Amino acid sequence: MFVSLTDTPAFALAPGATARALFGDRAMLNVVELEPGATVAPHQHPHEQLGLILRGSMTMTIGAEEREIREQDAYVAPPGVRHGGTAGPDGAVVLDVFAPVREDYRAAADAAEAAEAAGA
Repeated sequence: MFVSLTDTPAFALAPGATARALFGDRAMLNVVELEPGATVAPHQHPHEQLGLILRGSMTMTIGAEEREIREQDAYVAPPGVRHGGTAGPDGAVVLDVFAPVREDYRAAADAAEAAEAAGA
């Protein structure tokens, strides 16, 4: 299966942060675009999350550690560990991989697709 994520409807993750997702059977990837200063509040989930900064920068906190990460820096947020981040002055584009699939993201992506199909 081949997909152009630019043709995939975006869904909101937080104010100033949108995502476009690709779902497999047991894992998913997610491209997140963050406006300058956009914050993804600290949260945790049962999914393993791997991330790679494709463009821009973020200040990221995972557990008790905070770090500024830039292009080509990567991170791991283990299941159940609190994490969040704030985009730098030029914003950020991040590639996240989750295992297993986040069904809440699937529902948000399906709703965005349905809204686009309805012309909303």
